[in-house]
Amino acid sequence: MRKYYIDNIRWLCVLLLFPYHTFMMFNAFDESFYVKGADIETTTLIMRAIYPWLMPILFLVAGLSSAYALNKRSPKQYIKERVSKLLLPLVFGILILIPVQTYFAERFHNNYTGNYFEQYILFFTKPTDLSGYNGGFTPAHLWFLAYLFVISLIALPVMYLYQKSVKKLPVHKIPLPVLLLFFLVPGFAQMIFDIAGKSVGEYTTWFLFGYFIISNGKVQEKLEKHRFLLLGLCLPFMIICTFFLKIHETFFNEILFIYVVIYEVIYFFYAWTAILTIFGFAKRYLNFANKTTSYMSASSFGIYVLHQQWTVITAYFALILTASVPLQMVLILTASIVFTFINFEVFKRVPVTRFMFGIKEHKKENAGNEK
Repeated sequence: MRKYYIDNIRWLCVLLLFPYHTFMMFNAFDESFYVKGADIETTTLIMRAIYPWLMPILFLVAGLSSAYALNKRSPKQYIKERVSKLLLPLVFGILILIPVQTYFAERFHNNYTGNYFEQYILFFTKPTDLSGYNGGFTPAHLWFLAYLFVISLIALPVMYLYQKSVKKLPVHKIPLPVLLLFFLVPGFAQMIFDIAGKSVGEYTTWFLFGYFIISNGKVQEKLEKHRFLLLGLCLPFMIICTFFLKIHETFFNEILFIYVVIYEVIYFFYAWTAILTIFGFAKRYLNFANKTTSYMSASSFGIYVLHQQWTVITAYFALILTASVPLQMVLILTASIVFTFINFEVFKRVPVTRFMFGIKEHKKENAGNEK
């Protein structure tokens, strides 16, 4: 049986990055971006509601997909696939795509007047905090590929030995209340090898959750069965997590440590329940395929790789063209989607760029994952 809903979760999350990164241009939590507009509290609250689970669920889906992949591939084949699908797009993305974003960041934040090729040298030589928001070197959104490549290789020996083992963990017997407590694991793991606010330990945990827990068919059925209960748990914690920073500003200024502990508990419990809720509802309502879902399933990786450069470019010109913030948002969102898909269709048809950026040939649409 094909599990179409898994790929549907993936490409829907990738599409969600378009509004997320558009809203990032207007964030009100004192963080810069490659191009920065006015501070808008409403869209910032939406970002706060999405952020805790958006990237974790992509790592979790990757771990789940690895469980299926290793049923059909040897470790050597798995590594070869990781190199072509993750490492090569990462390298070529940093060499070709990301300097475009930092060029506009330099122009926007630093009034840079040099040409692009001078900035290209600056990209590799300017001291930076790795965000690249004000120019300089950064992996930008392709940090996801770097982390996923490293995590896949780190986890491979464990996954392969477990795949070959006769004895399997009885994850399907874990009661739902106990399963919910697993949120503590990424909470503690976030302290392991944190780079610029992105923890290898935390994302490795999400990846392994996908491999060991969510890949189990009985667990998937349990999530589908209890989807409304999970939603009932998720929603209040989403509200608390979203507004907690405002509460902190009022009540926790003098007791920061207590705030941090409370917030981390709320944050990771919300992230975990949100992910479980999404899987429960997706299994029930998104387990289908048609031409649109098949196209998006095969295209989501390339769309991810290409989307942010067009968001940055269109934002730069949208902020120049109009002072209306709603119109700026509409222009950025619409134009970035259109140009990203055009860019993807061009790259898909050119063998060299298809190889460089890990884009699938659409001869056959693989919309699902096999058991």
